[in-house]
Amino acid sequence: MTETMRFPAEWEPQSAILIAWPTAGTDWADRLGEVEETYIALVSAITRFQPVLICVADEDVEAYARARLASARVDMQRVRFIEVAYDDTWLRDSGPISLRANEEFRLLDFRFTGWGGKFDASLDDRLVEALFERDVFRRSRRQDIDFALEGGAIETDGEGTLLTTWTCLHERHPDATREELEQKLSHHLEQRRVLWLDHGYLEGDDTDAHIDTLARFAARDAIVYQACDDETDSHFVPLQAMGKELAALRTVEGKPYRLFPLPWPGPVMDGDRRLAASYANFLIINGAVLMPAYGDSMDDEAAAMLANAFPGREVIQVPCRPLIWQNGSLHCITMQLPDGVV
Repeated sequence: MTETMRFPAEWEPQSAILIAWPTAGTDWADRLGEVEETYIALVSAITRFQPVLICVADEDVEAYARARLASARVDMQRVRFIEVAYDDTWLRDSGPISLRANEEFRLLDFRFTGWGGKFDASLDDRLVEALFERDVFRRSRRQDIDFALEGGAIETDGEGTLLTTWTCLHERHPDATREELEQKLSHHLEQRRVLWLDHGYLEGDDTDAHIDTLARFAARDAIVYQACDDETDSHFVPLQAMGKELAALRTVEGKPYRLFPLPWPGPVMDGDRRLAASYANFLIINGAVLMPAYGDSMDDEAAAMLANAFPGREVIQVPCRPLIWQNGSLHCITMQLPDGVV
């Protein structure tokens, strides 16, 4: 009997993390040096535990990235470069979403529309197909799905429960009802139920409230979320409302989720523009949790909360202040690939 495909949780064993190197041809051009330092720190942290696949725009970018990483004493035996075209580096949203059944994989290639047409995404929308053309994956088939969905918009517990936000999915599909969207998500992602959040947002976020900036599964019965305890902050009311929504959710067994509220960092500004600094945008890898750090007094407290939520995993802070200048953070620039797919 063939096992049904399922959507693995992020904490399950991984073969690699997929990223794309920032270049002068991307939106990072004005602050490329700062962003490269974040990427070096990220690759250095990941390669302590597992391989990294790095998309590069051309041979010159590969040579440069290789030299920068090697000079930082990164374990280059765990780094593989793939020459492929891309518009930008937000691989969480343009990369493949992996389903598995035993050692067979189905990599879902949803429509990537540049977050609802905000940015050009013609190359990013072809990224998964291009990676298949370069034989990156094994025991895998690509499934092209004519439905707009980004990886940052969905969270799974690996056992058939999906967590997402109504704001984002409704923005992408304004004519669809909640029931219709649930049916689509359940069908394509092999989920048994969908949990919706109607509250929560971050200023400076142009994804229309991606779930990976707000609330994340830490286990089948645990959720980590970005809280706000500053009553003077514009985020206080919506994030308090989101916290109440999370408290009302129930596991498949009908029990409340164990909740881990992350501390609220101080405002990070770019002139008059507030940037979306969220500790919920962490990345789980084999044996560790990589946490976005913003040079804030709450960084260490956030790391301590994540250590409580993920016992047995090392929590590593990665400096991500340069990333939020472009409205995303650590989880947004990465995509995990399940064990065996690479």
